[in-house]
Amino acid sequence: MKHIQITAFDCPDAWFKALSAIWREGDIFHVGFGSEETETKKLNLTIEITHPENRPLVSDKAPCDFKYVQGYALEYLWCGEMREDEVYTYGSRLKDPVDQVEEAIKRHVQEQQDRQITLVIRRPQDIFKYTDNGDKSEPPCLSLIDTEILDGQMHLTCYFRSWDAYGGLPANIAGLQLFNEAFVSEINERSGLELKTGKLIFHSKNCHIYQRQYGLVRELLEPKDNTKNLRLTKQSSAPKP
Repeated sequence: MKHIQITAFDCPDAWFKALSAIWREGDIFHVGFGSEETETKKLNLTIEITHPENRPLVSDKAPCDFKYVQGYALEYLWCGEMREDEVYTYGSRLKDPVDQVEEAIKRHVQEQQDRQITLVIRRPQDIFKYTDNGDKSEPPCLSLIDTEILDGQMHLTCYFRSWDAYGGLPANIAGLQLFNEAFVSEINERSGLELKTGKLIFHSKNCHIYQRQYGLVRELLEPKDNTKNLRLTKQSSAPKP
């Protein structure tokens, strides 16, 4: 299992560097059980983004746009509401049975040197291969969000057990930056502090490119015509992790 660490300036830079690392150095892995059983290229990847607040948050070549990212951050991360076709969202798990976001805000307001404030999305029952109804288990890709204040900045460290580098990663990192901005804004409003958002650091043991995406990634990283203004077809809804 190859582990690679990359440092990126902002969110679009992180997307390109992650794809490039996986494309050139990734292990071939055949998924035997999961949401999509297929060949992938994958890495055990660590990404440090030093200026995730830099705009734009998403590349114009990514298969999602900023409008989608805003919806993802608000509906899928911050709020606990679900559509009828959803079993859960990250936000619903962060809100129930304990409103972890609210409790995290309270703790940071009370003590800025607290190192124990971790938001957990994965649950113990996710270890089962099938649900009580006999359906294939779909444990969340994002397992946890750790929060820490250092030098007046709120830094997030996030773990993805599995991560779609082409379709999911650009929306996920941009959405988590918007989540952090809302998180910091709420803490500042309640405390009178002037915190800013800091680094985003991600770990994923299986950051991957699906075989069906090979052609898209190859065209993005190795365009045949360098003078062409390549614009990949935008999806109306990028796949959630």
